[in-house]
This record gives sequence, C-alpha cells and structure tokens, in this order.
Amino acid sequence: MECRYFGVCGSCTLYHLDYLAQIEQKKEFISALFKPLHVKNYEVFTSPSSHYRSRSEFRIWHEDESISYAMGRVDKKGSICIDECPKVEAKIASLMPSLISFIAVRSELREKLFAIEFLCTPKDLLVTLIYHKPLNDAWEEEARAIEQEFEVHVIGRSHKIKRILSQDFVEENLCIEGQNYRYHIVEGGFSQPNRGVNEKMINWVCSHIKETKDLLELYCGHGNFTIPLSHKFGKVLATEISKTSIASALNNCDLNHTQNISFLRMSAEELTSALKKERPFRRLSEIDLDEYEFSHVFVDPPRSGMDEQSLAFISQFENIIYISCNPITLKRDLEVLSQQYEIKHFALFDQFPNTEHIESGVILRKI
Repeated sequence: MECRYFGVCGSCTLYHLDYLAQIEQKKEFISALFKPLHVKNYEVFTSPSSHYRSRSEFRIWHEDESISYAMGRVDKKGSICIDECPKVEAKIASLMPSLISFIAVRSELREKLFAIEFLCTPKDLLVTLIYHKPLNDAWEEEARAIEQEFEVHVIGRSHKIKRILSQDFVEENLCIEGQNYRYHIVEGGFSQPNRGVNEKMINWVCSHIKETKDLLELYCGHGNFTIPLSHKFGKVLATEISKTSIASALNNCDLNHTQNISFLRMSAEELTSALKKERPFRRLSEIDLDEYEFSHVFVDPPRSGMDEQSLAFISQFENIIYISCNPITLKRDLEVLSQQYEIKHFALFDQFPNTEHIESGVILRKI
C-alpha cells in the first residue's frame, strides 16, 4: 500500500516494510513469543494490503469555514489533516472527498461536526455524523440530501441522541464452508473491521470443529461466530452483556433460520454462579442449564484478555476456542491454560496490515 501520509499519520506504523516483509516480521514475533509454549507450527492468514477496512472513523478539523478529515500524528503532537486513506474499502475511499466537499458548503451539516464514521459492506454504506450540538429538523433535511446524492444511509449522533434517517445497519454476507450467512450489523455495535480476514477466521474455527455436543460462547456480540458454529453443535448457549448486541444476534438468527441458539445477557461471573447453582437468576427462567452437555467453550475477549476468575471458569470444559486481539495477554492466559490443556491448533490472522497489530486463534484440548 502507498500513502502520502506515511511517517506523519499515526495510523500506520509498518509503512517502511512491504507487505510480505510485514508478514515475516509478525511471524517471527509470534514464533519467539510462543516458543516457551512449544508452538512451532501455525497457520497464517493474510489480507489485502490496502482497501481492507470496512469500518473506520475520522475526526473533523475545522479552520474558518473549511473542514478536513484528521488523524492523530505519529509523534503524538496533535492531528494531521488528510483527504484520503487507502486503508478503507474502495467504496468508502471513493465517497470521502465528495462527501466532505458536500458537507463543507452546508452550514447545518458543517457546524460543530466532530467526527464521521463509515460502516461498509458490498451492499450498503452507512455514514454516521457525530456532532457537538443538538440536531434539528433543518439538519435532518440537509442530511437526507446526503442520502439522495450519494445513495448511502445517514445517522446523526449528538449528546447520546441517535437520529436514524433510513436504517441503522448494513447487511453483510459471509461464505462459511460453502454456505452463505446474512448479518445485519448495527451502527454503534462491535464488528470485525476486515471482512475478508473475518471470513477466514470463522472458516478456520469451523474447519477444526468435529464435535456434535453443545457449545457455550462468551462475548458473542451480534453472532458473528455463533451462527455458523451452531451448525456444528446440538445446542448453543451464548452470553453477552450488551442489550444492543443481544437484539442484533437474535435478529441475525432469524435471518439465517437458526433455531438452536439461546442467548443470555449475563457476565461470565454470573454464569459461573448459575452453573454452580449458587443462586437463581430470573434471566434463566426459560433456560434449563442441566439440558446442556458442553463439549466446547468459545471466548473472544477484549485486549485485556481473560481475568483470573474467567480463566478458572473456562478451565472446566474439555475444549477451548480462544480468539485473541492481543498476543501478549493471550500468552499470559495460555501459560495458565497449558497446565491442563494441549494447544491443538494455532493461527495468525493479519486483520490490520501496515500496523503491528496481530489477531490470533487457538484451539485447546484438555490433557
């Protein structure tokens, strides 16, 4: 990938290496980091080196009556104004210059505009305009002109208020083991930013699952992994603490005619208590935990990894599927799990080319 802001914009840190060299550097890092855990062979899944981000956010820089996209500087000294970003998907990259020009000459859209977020699929493009001012009917009229001019969906956000003009989601289609899966990805909810690598991640997990018992998933989000994995198991119990994500996951089950998943709005700590029958939960009134025979637990934790209590909780299961966005905390957690588990499969997923970020996948079986 080539970008005229390399070395100034702080978004890309490996710009001095071509893509193959970046992959080699990441492989060397993983090999050295996990050598004490005897990880010798692992799969590597690459990405296009440009136009790979389907989700992105840019600050807006104001100078008199002109506006520009802005990113943080690599030296941490303020921001740099940009007019393009080759990391974002081509549909977003094509829209960026014409959209900022359209907004710049319309005061209702321009004034106190703080940031613009983009969420893209081959079918849809959603633009969220974030403001430091209330949004009135005059703003909405101008925002509807964006929808008509560029054939996109627009949302306005201001002081915890969300104004939806047409729809607040994009429709995603993923091919997993030859089968098409539909998702509605709701604005504001978490989604994987690299569609191609996300598809590879789900396919990798599914390809290594042969069991037909039941699955427990923590941090399920909108059902990104949950729904394809449900075809590998008798029943699935998936937990999530976000109401928005639970609602989205239920809708995505309907889109895919999936009926063997039950969703719980529970933390790992609460679920541990429930499985130990320490106290009753009203949220479990329609779910009988005794009906489940879990052969696998699936976790996709935040960058901080698993806390001590959660690690103890997942250690009661025969098989663990662990997706990690931070190899450092992954190693820390695997040092604990490796006392009881054998690493059966390990993969590196390059979700973020031109950066040092590494996504990993591990499948463990109890010794």
